[in-house]
Amino acid sequence: MIIRTGRLTLLPLAASHAEEMAVVLGDPALHAFIGGDPLTETALRARYERLSAGSPDPAVTWCNWVVRLDAEGCLTGTVQATVTGEVAEVAWVIGTPWQRRGIAVEATRAVIGWLGTRAGVHTVIAHVHPGHTASAAVAARVGLTATDRVQDGEVRWEGPA
Repeated sequence: MIIRTGRLTLLPLAASHAEEMAVVLGDPALHAFIGGDPLTETALRARYERLSAGSPDPAVTWCNWVVRLDAEGCLTGTVQATVTGEVAEVAWVIGTPWQRRGIAVEATRAVIGWLGTRAGVHTVIAHVHPGHTASAAVAARVGLTATDRVQDGEVRWEGPA
């Protein structure tokens, strides 16, 4: 499902996006809160092939998009949702050169709207590292509220779809 906003086109994730996304996600600073190192194009292609194949659990749906900034004609990051019944867990990553431009908020809002109208989701959650103030700001701007629950060192944020 392609999702469009005023500035963005969210395209279903495909292995063919790996070459451009390896550059977009190549800054080691992006991994400060999520851990690990940037993936090579080959590793990213394999990951995208697995994600595109869908969840092996029939009760879980994986929804993954790359985010294209239409005016610049380039990919800028990813947004994803893991849907289990009426609950979706969302996550976003925007490449360093495109941060602080509202892209994560715009893309995540679009996905949450789609989840509520097209996927039957009522509750959206996100997990944000307590030191990651930029992601906490995105979560707040898309209507999620921090809870007192912590999972794997990350604060659970919740809100309606």
